[in-house]
Amino acid sequence: MSKPTSIKTSEEVRDRLRVLADERGTTITELLEELARRELTEAEREQRALEAARELGVEYSEQVQRSGREAWAKIRAHQGGTAA
Repeated sequence: MSKPTSIKTSEEVRDRLRVLADERGTTITELLEELARRELTEAEREQRALEAARELGVEYSEQVQRSGREAWAKIRAHQGGTAA
């Protein structure tokens, strides 16, 4: 197990993390670890996009890349409650 560390955040964010952790029956630490494992880095997203395009038989051009990014931005906006 790695050495514990601290992350500075606002009280509002800390309180929200506490509620989210409580709702899941876990701790804030475990919640943050889960979120960090689940979120992909830019390099990981790019690699998965390349693999998906290859599986679909699509050339991964700049246009396809741009269209994909725009689509995901719209999806994230809707998930957050605001349309892009």
